[in-house]
Amino acid sequence: MERRDVLRLSAVAGAAGALTLGTVRFADAAPGGGAGTGAGAGGGAADRADGTEQTRRVTGHLPLGTPDFVYLPVEVPHGVREIGVSYTYDKPTVPEGTPGNACDIGIFDERGTALGGAGFRGWSGGARTEFFLRADDATPGYLPGPVNAGTWYIALGPYTVAPQGLTYDITVTLRFGPPGRTPAPVYPPERARGRGRAWYRGDNHLHSVFSDGKRTPARIAALARAAGLDFLTTSEHNTTASHRAWDGLWGDDLLILTGEEVTTRNGHVLAMGTDPGVFIDWRYRARDNAFGSYARAIRRAGGLVIPAHPHATCIGCNWKFGLDDADAVEVWNGPYGPDDEITLAEWDNALVAHTRGRSSWLPAVGHSDAHRDPDVVGLPQTVVLAEDLTRRALQDGIRAGRVWIAESSAIDLTFTVTGDHGEHAGIAERLALARTARATARLEVSGAPGCTVSFVTDQGRLFTTALPPSGTGTVTWQTTPDNAAYLRAEVRHPPTSTGLPGPMAAMTNPVFLGRG
Repeated sequence: MERRDVLRLSAVAGAAGALTLGTVRFADAAPGGGAGTGAGAGGGAADRADGTEQTRRVTGHLPLGTPDFVYLPVEVPHGVREIGVSYTYDKPTVPEGTPGNACDIGIFDERGTALGGAGFRGWSGGARTEFFLRADDATPGYLPGPVNAGTWYIALGPYTVAPQGLTYDITVTLRFGPPGRTPAPVYPPERARGRGRAWYRGDNHLHSVFSDGKRTPARIAALARAAGLDFLTTSEHNTTASHRAWDGLWGDDLLILTGEEVTTRNGHVLAMGTDPGVFIDWRYRARDNAFGSYARAIRRAGGLVIPAHPHATCIGCNWKFGLDDADAVEVWNGPYGPDDEITLAEWDNALVAHTRGRSSWLPAVGHSDAHRDPDVVGLPQTVVLAEDLTRRALQDGIRAGRVWIAESSAIDLTFTVTGDHGEHAGIAERLALARTARATARLEVSGAPGCTVSFVTDQGRLFTTALPPSGTGTVTWQTTPDNAAYLRAEVRHPPTSTGLPGPMAAMTNPVFLGRG
């Protein structure tokens, strides 16, 4: 296909940025196999016996400027037990600084590719070169279920395309036989035993073999327990296939929430704690002005909207949808680095704009985004003050900002601000003092040897002191509402780079000062 034809068809497709190729047909194929090149390859009519296979091979070329999504329709006849797909694409040499070819893959069933995902049956991104699905089983990342007759769609996502274009080679195999039965999914419960109103530790950004991770759910659950976590959220890229994969892994000591990392071309968002099995679509960009509707879909599914790693350096990772529709923002992603420092500064600047009322401010959270060894589950972890260890209670705590973040469960802290007459406020609360009244900040820390403590206000970092060598101590500092619209605390390691503050060990959300 010529570049000008692709651009013309993309324009016809509109904001969705999709292109549909010619249809692969099996309806007239003879049993016993056979392969053809091109979308219309076929053979003579014949009855099919159970256990037979039919294969079609499709090759083509996508030039630079190809839309975000390319659909290959596949006519699936009656009697198919399993569909299998494999693909390759070329990776030509490109000039330094120029993206090469990267092409994701997934599939939609006979219900179609309409936005909203009614026909969605799985997505592996670029993590796999082949997959299958049938009623009773599927490749991780894909949803088991019947292979009904009709037009299915293999979805290609040419994430980046080299100047030379991208040549693809797709093989589709249909296996005939009894349809089989789809087992009822077993989803995690919404509550664990808990400790009543308490601080609970969790990691809401994790990947397994069900997207581009290398760990099984069982391995992740074991690592979460070893990290001292009370809860975790499964958040695979653009698929809900992992929601049914945690049977037997939860317990009184570990609550498992379901969710999704909605991975668009203009940023990633965590749909945290959505109802099991509810898929949130990802096929839009910021220019499509569609994110608000998908944020509402996340909330209708009982989830929180949390933009992930807003200033990450990977292609498509920078968050470009704005924060008006967010419930919280991930300011710390994995081992603390320069991109987290930028996100933290941006978040702090937004706090300044919302100091006259706490209803509109955006809480900060932190997660590991762990994929594989040596990624550390629970580095960092979000520590939430919740009424109990339940999905709703944890979400209420995060939404309200009753959160602090730590690099591990070895660190513990308590942060309060008090007035001279018994007034008291904790994280995410307001201490309603007169403008010139004295406010005393108090941070109790343990488990942070070699670290310093800072108090940060709307004017910046106004006080810093070292903890005792043991890493356990209490730090106090006094100010007034006139001098500080809010107070938050940071615990940092010594600097590792000239001109940059040290990596974060722990941090809190703010306490607001004044009568608002």
